[in-house]
Amino acid sequence: MLLVALLLLPLAAAVPALVAPRYHPSIAATSAVASGAAFLAALGLARANLRGDVPSVGPGDFLRADGLSAVLALVVSGVACVSLWFGAGYLERVRDHGGLDDARLRRFYVLTNLFVATMLLAVTANNVGVMWVAVEGTTIATAFLIGLEHSKAALEASWKYILIGSIGIALAFVGTVLGYFDFVQRVGEAPHALHWTVLARASPGLNGDVLRLAFVFILVGYGTKAGLAPMHTWLPDAHSEAPAPVSALMSGVLLSVGIYALLRFKPVVDLAAGPEFARRILLVLGLASMAVAALFLWTSRNFKRMLAYSSVEHIGIVCLGLGFGGAWGVTGALAHIVNHALAKSALFLLAGRIRAAYDSAEVLAVRGLMGPLPRTGGAFLAAMLALMGLPPFGLFTSEVMIFGAGFREGRTVVTALGLALLVVAFAGLLRTTQTMLHGTPAQVPAHPSAGAWPAVPVLVALLLLVLTGLAWPPGLADALDRIATVVRG
Repeated sequence: MLLVALLLLPLAAAVPALVAPRYHPSIAATSAVASGAAFLAALGLARANLRGDVPSVGPGDFLRADGLSAVLALVVSGVACVSLWFGAGYLERVRDHGGLDDARLRRFYVLTNLFVATMLLAVTANNVGVMWVAVEGTTIATAFLIGLEHSKAALEASWKYILIGSIGIALAFVGTVLGYFDFVQRVGEAPHALHWTVLARASPGLNGDVLRLAFVFILVGYGTKAGLAPMHTWLPDAHSEAPAPVSALMSGVLLSVGIYALLRFKPVVDLAAGPEFARRILLVLGLASMAVAALFLWTSRNFKRMLAYSSVEHIGIVCLGLGFGGAWGVTGALAHIVNHALAKSALFLLAGRIRAAYDSAEVLAVRGLMGPLPRTGGAFLAAMLALMGLPPFGLFTSEVMIFGAGFREGRTVVTALGLALLVVAFAGLLRTTQTMLHGTPAQVPAHPSAGAWPAVPVLVALLLLVLTGLAWPPGLADALDRIATVVRG
């Protein structure tokens, strides 16, 4: 029942916004409460996995939450809870300043809840085809959310996202079909042939050459959704133009859903074609993503675009962890997904608060932020230090695990290149942060007043990052070890 509740709660929260004749604050409250309840349901799934159970529903375990699905569901619902809690006050302030009308505010809550529901379906569906449909559903929902403010730049970003995302998901479909036809030829027609559990059992007997070709299509397709270079070109525009709660969801968890799809396919390919093929591709794309991000982190003049390029960098680091393999590499990559979701959701929400105060997302327009907005500036500094991978935050721990795995597995050259790119990216982020916080003020904030209550979720995310950096919560290490075993095949 927890699985069913997990999917129905965001759908139910979309109904009041859909049928209400006009916007009312109760619509925002309903969405926030539903996202909190979904988080509790995901927490229940995670606890069930720690007890050794795998919750499932439907014929052939149509919905199934093993350790990997439970952790991703927990991350998706948690970031949704933070974003919708913050989003209520933020979006109403944007409306009061003329950025939105009531109709678009209602549309935000309909589409955001559908967006969350499709992501939760993608990570809990035991069926390859249903996961593909759910990922396509995220494209449809977010395309309208990116262009919510109806500015020229937002509409251009939305169309760019639709075009590139649709091509990517079409390539993922080709890879899925190739894998399915090989399964049918080798194994024959079987009940629930597209279920992950059935495919995983049959993978050692599949054709390695066909699976290699299928994985290339799948990697390019879902890698587009994950923001891997060179398929990342939609990401800076979309993340910089979307409303802050949407940017937090897209950067914090949508990219992770793309990685989730790769995590599901990788063990199948490894068992059929050997692990080295997927590892080499992941290492190349991981380094390429870090290189592109490091370059643009030095040249970006828009702080939301800067955060978007940072997402490309961190997804590249995750790919390095998966490419290095081993217990440290895979566990570090999984921990990095969780830590990045916490850091990036907090930062995009803070960036939205800064943009609303200054009516600008340009770095030079918000110089000297610590003067007029010390609390916002202090939280932004803490979140940026977490994103840079400094202790005592969790990203430091997961990065040490990933690059330690590179040396342990004998990938010295790749690891050294990754560390060099990490230093370049760190310097770019540090320079921009210094300019924003301590530079000579360019202007006084146009709308400086903002209550402390919406910032509570951001503080919770930062505290969790400290917790994962100093001492992992009870059960997290065991859960990550179990998931790593699944991912390694």
